Amino acid sequence: MHRLVVAFLAAFDAAVAAAVGLAAVLAPLTVLFVFGLGGAADWRALWPAGASVWQLGHLVPLEIALPGEFLADAGIDPDAATFVLSLAPLAFTAFTAVFAARSAIRASRADAWATGVLTGSLVFGGIAFAVWTTSGNEVATAAAWQAIVLPAAVFAVPALVAAAVTEWSEAGAGFVARIRDRVEASRDGWAPVPALIARGTGVAVAGLMGLGGIAVTVALVARGAEVIALFQSAHVDALGAAVMTLGQLAYLPTLVVWGIAFIAGPGFALGTGTAVSPAGTQLGVIPGIPVLGAVPETTSTFLLLLALLPVGVGVLAGWVVRSRMLAPRTAAAEPTRVAASDPERDAALAALLATGAPVEVAPASELDEATDAEPIAPRIVVTLGIAVATGAIGALLAWAASGSAGPGRLAEVGPAPGAVALAVGLEVLVGAAILILSPVRAARRPLTGTAARGSAEADG
Repeated sequence: MHRLVVAFLAAFDAAVAAAVGLAAVLAPLTVLFVFGLGGAADWRALWPAGASVWQLGHLVPLEIALPGEFLADAGIDPDAATFVLSLAPLAFTAFTAVFAARSAIRASRADAWATGVLTGSLVFGGIAFAVWTTSGNEVATAAAWQAIVLPAAVFAVPALVAAAVTEWSEAGAGFVARIRDRVEASRDGWAPVPALIARGTGVAVAGLMGLGGIAVTVALVARGAEVIALFQSAHVDALGAAVMTLGQLAYLPTLVVWGIAFIAGPGFALGTGTAVSPAGTQLGVIPGIPVLGAVPETTSTFLLLLALLPVGVGVLAGWVVRSRMLAPRTAAAEPTRVAASDPERDAALAALLATGAPVEVAPASELDEATDAEPIAPRIVVTLGIAVATGAIGALLAWAASGSAGPGRLAEVGPAPGAVALAVGLEVLVGAAILILSPVRAARRPLTGTAARGSAEADG
């Protein structure tokens, strides 16, 4: 595919990703404005509000300055008039990341991954710049560099990762392919190490996301009464309830990351000096958002056993990696060795008298030593690589799912990236090491020859 076509398609992908994200915000706001307030849509108010939500969903912190008349009508302390809002609704982030990865994979398969990634990132950054310049308002403001760089990074980073993975696995030529060929040309078991680390990390991260989703589901079911009570206390009509529900759904991926932090052990905070973890829960006054009713008021020490679940995810990742390490070995020109004390030896040799490849009869102890000759150093590196990469991704997710949700004590909400990285990395390390580092003998190869007829007759 021509590079100009790849650039055009990448630019189109970036424009569609941005447009869909903006439309997902503006549509419910417009419906609320028209049917809730009973007037025509005022785009002078809707566009800045929708753009601010879109920016927040792409990790852009917003400086909130509430007007004085609003503070007087709502009875809010003037000290809370200005604050930073940085707790992102990660649904927008996830959508843009998936769209960017899809665009990069297509560009990679067209042998123009650099063109696709660069073009898409620049176009998305340009759209972010246009949104920032046209949506200024006095209530919510964003720094120029953050409003441009952070949305562009949300598109560029997953696009770059997806392109690199696709190049490594599928490309026949290019910079990444040359590095892959050099790595795969190495001996002593080092050739598949990068691919195994990537595969194991993918399995581990997917498993952790699944655990986080299950944790959120269980919490909502177990404390559904509290969630419903908070909905009722909001005293909103059906339209307001629908908009409120959509807003909470935008934060669903954020809650999933909180679930991962809870299962792993560090937990998360809902304000300065608070903690929600299996080891204990300490809460103050929390916002009356319905979904926060799912947060447990107390916890049991038995919940510390939840840390075994990430270990199980590590075991799953280790099993996937270990199964690929034990691929059958081929040796067409070498004689197949079989133990002299094997009770099935005579029958096996008799069944192969009509074939022509050599078979060597060897002592059983010598054959067992041969099957245990798998190098240990590559397995150690794979195990550590999976743990470190999973911990790093866990830290990135925790950083994206934390921030400021309001004034005062709400300035600290979400999990601590360092603690999540350490806990997740160690738990996955233990689970992966159980299988990857365990001494597993390769299966004995089938007999393929008859040159041992003389040996069989001598033994007989």
